Amino acid sequence: MLSPVIEAKLKDLPKNPGVYFHKDARGEIIYVGKAAVLNSRVRQYFQKSRNRDPKTDSLVAEIADFDWMVVDSEMEALFLEAEMIRRYMPRFNILLRDDKSLSFIRIDYASDFPTVSLTRRPLDDGAKYFGPFLSALSVRQALRGLRRVFPYATHRIPGQKRATLQYHLGLDPGLEDGRTTLRDYRANLRKLMAVIQGKTKSVENDLEAEMKQLAKAAEFEKAAKIRNQLFALRNLNRQIIFSDKEFLDISKDHALNELVNLLGLSQFPRRIEGYDISHMSGSDVVASMVVFSNGVSDKGQYRKFKMKLQVNNDFLNMHATITRRFGDKNMKLWSKPNLVIIDGGKGQLESAIRARNAMGYENIPFMGLAKREEQIVLMKDTKIPGSKLTLDNQTLQKLGGFYSESNDFIVINLPHNTNLIKLLQRIRDESHRFAVSYHSVLKRKRQTNSVLEDIPGVGSATKKKLLRHFGSLKSITVADPAELALIVGQKKAHVISETLSFESGKTTP
Repeated sequence: MLSPVIEAKLKDLPKNPGVYFHKDARGEIIYVGKAAVLNSRVRQYFQKSRNRDPKTDSLVAEIADFDWMVVDSEMEALFLEAEMIRRYMPRFNILLRDDKSLSFIRIDYASDFPTVSLTRRPLDDGAKYFGPFLSALSVRQALRGLRRVFPYATHRIPGQKRATLQYHLGLDPGLEDGRTTLRDYRANLRKLMAVIQGKTKSVENDLEAEMKQLAKAAEFEKAAKIRNQLFALRNLNRQIIFSDKEFLDISKDHALNELVNLLGLSQFPRRIEGYDISHMSGSDVVASMVVFSNGVSDKGQYRKFKMKLQVNNDFLNMHATITRRFGDKNMKLWSKPNLVIIDGGKGQLESAIRARNAMGYENIPFMGLAKREEQIVLMKDTKIPGSKLTLDNQTLQKLGGFYSESNDFIVINLPHNTNLIKLLQRIRDESHRFAVSYHSVLKRKRQTNSVLEDIPGVGSATKKKLLRHFGSLKSITVADPAELALIVGQKKAHVISETLSFESGKTTP
């Protein structure tokens, strides 16, 4: 039965694009959403005939009131939704999304070659980030349209001197060969950022004023260019960016319930941590810790560890990682996990459990996920009360699985299409990706430092200059000597160019 407040507001809902806010009985905003047509989208939440998942039902049960904001286009609704989510941090926007990560638009405006891209992990790298966005697909579609209005580069090609095909298609500013200046390009990016921030009307007014001023000064070619830009922006506002058919799809809810029932967990695992080790024959050894809150990737909580002892021993490295994670300092800084998943089989799991027990956290459940057959590995830790995971045979049979056991371990096999295995794979794959990416960064850094520091006359200051300007050793290697000379001088540029060409020749098959 709908409350009189909701019934009255449903009648007043407009048929415009906009952003809506669901509130609970205390007036707190618990969910923010976007709509191409507010009237139809918001009504979907209160239609009993809709086939919703349990978590969406729990959201609807808490809605005591709602409000909305009307905007001019779907694109504005998309960007406004992101701003409102960042402002209010509604809890159901975290609980009621699928296993995809939030997306951010990244613009490295201060760079000497600014680029625009979509990323899932904001970094403290001086670039400007806009978001978070729940739908990466919608953002990509909006950016494709905006790129025709405000051309931008998506990446820098090392050694590129001519304008790319993207320039001739009207999508790139052509900074490589001077088709535009860095100053004009940044002015264009400022307009793009203003649109992303929801200031479309202001940008349109500025473009119109600029067009009239250029026409008055008889600069008709430039005025026509601005006119085309203005018309393209207005036309973009009428394009379909997303669909009201989008709804919330939460499959992890089932996976977490299966996990609790199968392993006899004493509580719902609100914080699951996954660990993996990555190295190359004992060099650049690192470990990753990924966090899933309520079954959803929580990238802000991810942590990485660089091993103090560089050895080719995954058991020893896992023991060291868990020891550091469960140290007093980190246990105070980070939340306590409800479940820990180790990427690996019996050896890695046993090493992790020994470290956990030594640190005094025997009551936190640990499990492993073996890579080949996606087997769940449990250790028979019966000597320590409270740490044993109990296998529920009824749930195991319901899921279509079976198990085997030895003196110390239980190995569970489940069909790969079960919700639980998909969740565990997601956590395992994410911990593996995060570990490998950190290992690759350290490896590249070590190799770059080694090559550059071996060049006569190149110290740490020169190395920093080169890497800041070119971005990588590969870009420095293919750089024109004249461009190198602008950074480090003619004499040093010659030495660097000759040395790197020789080193590159030695490694060419």
